[in-house]
Amino acid sequence: MGLDVLTFGCRLNIVESEVMRGLAGAAGLEEAVLVNTCAVTAEAERQARQAIRRAGRDRPGVPIIVTGCAAQLRPEAYAGLPGVTRVLGNAEKLSAEAWAAAEPMLVGDIMALEATAPHLVEGFAENTRGFVEVQQGCDHRCTFCVIPLARGNSRSVPMGGVVEAARRLVETGHRELVLTGVDLTSYGADLPGSPSLGQLVRRLLALLPELPRLRLSSLDPAEIDADLWRLIAEEDRLMPHLHLSVQAGDDLILKRMKRRHARADVLAVAARARDLRPDIVLGADLIAGFPTENEAQFAATLDLVERAGLSYLHVFPYSPRPGTPAARMPAVPGDVAKTRAARLRAAGERERERFLRSRIGREEFILMERGGIGRTPHYAPVRPNRPVEPGLMAAVRITTLEDGVLLGDLV
Repeated sequence: MGLDVLTFGCRLNIVESEVMRGLAGAAGLEEAVLVNTCAVTAEAERQARQAIRRAGRDRPGVPIIVTGCAAQLRPEAYAGLPGVTRVLGNAEKLSAEAWAAAEPMLVGDIMALEATAPHLVEGFAENTRGFVEVQQGCDHRCTFCVIPLARGNSRSVPMGGVVEAARRLVETGHRELVLTGVDLTSYGADLPGSPSLGQLVRRLLALLPELPRLRLSSLDPAEIDADLWRLIAEEDRLMPHLHLSVQAGDDLILKRMKRRHARADVLAVAARARDLRPDIVLGADLIAGFPTENEAQFAATLDLVERAGLSYLHVFPYSPRPGTPAARMPAVPGDVAKTRAARLRAAGERERERFLRSRIGREEFILMERGGIGRTPHYAPVRPNRPVEPGLMAAVRITTLEDGVLLGDLV
């Protein structure tokens, strides 16, 4: 059955899984299960452990190699799972030397790393869009987040390396690229001259005129730079879809999270984005049931969804992460956190449906994915009335909305 790569968590892990696939193959590993874990929530870790146990049952005797953020933080716990033969840290999983070595556990000091090299990937096995890592790690210490301990401090890929990685993906047929990182808007602070994310995007689009679409992963509302704002207003190839790392809509909860923005800042970012580009669509990450959150504070987050017009939500019931300050704060009962998460998701669905209905009657240009679904520049899902090959782009006249998917006729 060959190499089986199981990826959990963020888009950065998607990039790194493809790098791992290449490194493992180059090291002569022909039969194995590679599990790239996530540690952002307890649920993410549970799913990874479940997948590891399933792999051990389904492919007895086949090496299971575990890596990623959860493995970086608790290597011994994953080394002890049935069938696991190796554990690699987040730096080691991207090292040819580590894949060629024989040690059962290679997990180094992630905080000691000082540079990030470009990862050159030919393509992505399960995606029609390509992902480009531009930044790694995080210098901030939000009280709920364990990821800086698993990824290290913020490190940026030099502009030339980003352009080279992007060019390779465009040459292999990717018509849309997504810039990814742990803290994307901190890009460049550690590089000579401190270039901003906006400057990187401007250079990338200038040097790759053949790239039709560029998308950004999650942005910190406190760090969107002037160049990026100008590109949002002026550059059609930068997709009109921003995803914001918001987390909460109440100022006291944001302060206890140690976020660097207030509720008013999120509303200001939303208003500015729509002023510069009226058709832009916004998404956000939100945490439900953060420690000490009362009903009024949750109501402020719930209200923010409609007030800021957040159409694409990633909602997480809070789960304590060992070693973080929030884990020592007075907890909200788990069933309350889950109920609040469901209410946030329902509010997000209402905003999403409102946005999708606003596209009916319009002509949209979609990038086809697998399963008969294409995505508009706003990331709205569209099912055309005739088949289109994955990876191709097509114009569709939207006719209706059905089960959360826009339907339309090929033009």
